[in-house]
Order: sequence, then structure tokens, then C-alpha cells
Amino acid sequence: VVITRLTDQNKEVIQELALANLNRKLANIPPDIAQKKYDFLVIIPDYNEAENIGRVIADLKTLELDPDILVINDGSRDRTYEAAKATREALVVNLPNNLGIGGAVQTGFKWANSNGYKVAVQFDGDGQHIAAEIPKLLNTLNERGAGMVIGSRFIKKHAGYRSTFARRLGIKVFMAVNSLLIGQTITDKTSVFRAYDRKAIEFLARNYPVDYPEPEAVILLGKNGFAIEEVAAKMQERQSGGSSIHGLLNLYYMVKVLLAVFMTALRKPV
Repeated sequence: VVITRLTDQNKEVIQELALANLNRKLANIPPDIAQKKYDFLVIIPDYNEAENIGRVIADLKTLELDPDILVINDGSRDRTYEAAKATREALVVNLPNNLGIGGAVQTGFKWANSNGYKVAVQFDGDGQHIAAEIPKLLNTLNERGAGMVIGSRFIKKHAGYRSTFARRLGIKVFMAVNSLLIGQTITDKTSVFRAYDRKAIEFLARNYPVDYPEPEAVILLGKNGFAIEEVAAKMQERQSGGSSIHGLLNLYYMVKVLLAVFMTALRKPV
């Protein structure tokens, strides 16, 4: 318990330090980059994606919506921070230590919350997500009154990338567990392609899971009364690099995620 408490405090210090540094630097950033233009923010957690982040930002800038973009460099050991800044199309938060995807994404929620964004989209920095699919999530968010909309690879068959067989099998297990715990079937619980409304942003800025955030967040939001929807979304294979989870690690990951999900389900609503 003590270690967990200290870890949480350490995470908070790293996040607040990084956000304070960004706010201090805004005075020296050209106004066309620094100012908030819209109520729609794209959050990109990034770790060692120097080869991909430029293409990802360029893809997002093709949208007619032209969203604000926030890249969270999660203590990368390559030139991800420099590559993101070089585009001059995004604000970049530089976390001094690696927090993992949960801590990085929550940093984005904190920024979105403190700056009054009404909608946030979580978007991967590895090139797997397609910017043109974002309007599908936003339309569902508005039309269904959902707190979170997940871009799912499995609602219907399509020609896009749908992950490996081992991962799809694990996702089937998660789908069954999810139905048991919150009474709702989620076909792609591990998808990190998601849209959130203002209330979800405020909630997750304070309560976002750290260890296995995507599947845990589904349970957390479901238990706290947020409506969750899915919409079919295509993905593509990452342009370069590889996933850190492969081989027998898939089984290890699945067991740990299930434990984390059950612990989240046992907790009282916030």
C-alpha cells in the first residue's frame, strides 16, 4: 500500500512538472501553435516513436476539423520529442520519466481538463490509427450521448489490420469478462482509439488507471455510470518498430489484465 501511494505521488509530481514546463514555454511558442483553436483535442501518448510521429501528425492535419494536437513524450530514449516539435503542428509535453501509457494519457486528460476542451480523442503515435476514421467516433459521441466511444476493429469485418490471432483470442476473453462485470458487450476492449466527452475528461483527469488503462477504463467508466459506445473503425499495421508485447508475453499480459480488471470491478464507484 505504501509503495502504491508513493508511486501515485511520484506520477503526480512528474505530470505536474511536465505540464508546468509546457505552460512556461508557451510564451515563446508562435501564437498559431500555442493558442487553443478549438474545443477538440487529440491526445497522442508517445514512447520511442521518432520514426512515426511526424507522419501521424501530418495525417491528423488532413482533417477538415483541424483539431488541436497534444503529444505526450513519455520519457522516450530516441528523438521523439524533437521530431514532434519539428512539425510545428502540435504542442508537446515532455515527461522527464517514463510513466507508461496510463500516466501519459492521463497527462493529456489533465491538459484537456484545465484548458476547457469539450471533446478529446486518444490516438496512437505508432501510425496504426487513421485520422479519417475520427469523425465516426465524434458523430457517435454526439448522437448517442456517450461518455466514451471506442473505435472497434471487430464490430464488422473489413480489409484493415485486425491484430494477431493470439491478441484477438485474448480480446474475446476480455469481451466475455466485460459482459459479466458491467452487463455490456465491448468487442474491442484493448483499442486505444477512443473519443471522450467533457464529463469523461474531467473524471479521467482524476481517476485514469495506470497499469492496463484501456480495459480497466472500460470497467471504471461503466461502474461510474458513463455510457460507452463502439463504432467500427479501420486500423493499419504500424509503419516501423514493433510492439513490446509478443510471444508468451501475450499470455502473461492477459492474466495480469484480468486480475487488474477484477480488482477495478471490486472497487466501489468513485
